[in-house]
Amino acid sequence: MEFLNPKNWRAPKGYSNGTAARGKSVYVAGQVGWNADSRFETDDFAGQVRQTLENTVAVLAEADAKPHHIVRMTWYVTDKHEYLDSLAEVGKAYRDVIGAHYPAMALVQVVGLVEDRARVEIETTAVVPD
Repeated sequence: MEFLNPKNWRAPKGYSNGTAARGKSVYVAGQVGWNADSRFETDDFAGQVRQTLENTVAVLAEADAKPHHIVRMTWYVTDKHEYLDSLAEVGKAYRDVIGAHYPAMALVQVVGLVEDRARVEIETTAVVPD
């Protein structure tokens, strides 16, 4: 895997501008912050992010993929200010679950998510090397 960050650009913090990889592609559907029984245990933004990331890792494991195989993530949040106000906690949750691995990412504020209690939904693509 190669992270694509032009040398003459300011270094991104917490993500990469692009990723190149070769191998088996794994596509993880949008995950939300509920448990294995489809129940939300918290309405706390960072708490839902942590659970969402844990759910993502569980799906990746079904394809023998690990967090370091992630090449891109798209985050959908219902309130960008809630995200920005929780950056320290979100960053800790990310590092605890995913590690110091920062693929290409995008974050989009949306009007709502299908699950009313969901504060965040994350889609993920991973590539397991040949």
